[in-house]
Amino acid sequence: MAPHIIEASRLNHVGDMNMSNSTDPIVNQWYHYPQKAEKFQVTAIDDQAATVEIQYFDGNLDEFDLTAWYAMEVERIEEPEDWTGPMDNIEKDDLNPVGTEMRREDWEAPYDEILEKTEAGARTPEEEQEE
Repeated sequence: MAPHIIEASRLNHVGDMNMSNSTDPIVNQWYHYPQKAEKFQVTAIDDQAATVEIQYFDGNLDEFDLTAWYAMEVERIEEPEDWTGPMDNIEKDDLNPVGTEMRREDWEAPYDEILEKTEAGARTPEEEQEE
């Protein structure tokens, strides 16, 4: 998905904003707000409402109007190394579960068992309930 960028030329006309910050909001981009020592990611931009929705590293959500966004002194940063911040107490092993992938044979196994029983003359559970 291509980053969503609001053109600076359009922003200059939204409510006659005083642009003290030249960092445009980009969806999925991480930022640092030094005044509050917070990291956050832009999650959405609403062009019609002129708002920027963000998620802080700890998982909390917030929304700013574009006037507030450009009044803040934010800096673009790389995605945090430990991007699991919003997820409570996740273990590293939980990120890549081992042995959970299903093969085609795994999906067909229950059907094959039923088919074998049916072909051998065994009654299905539905047939047993009908009696």
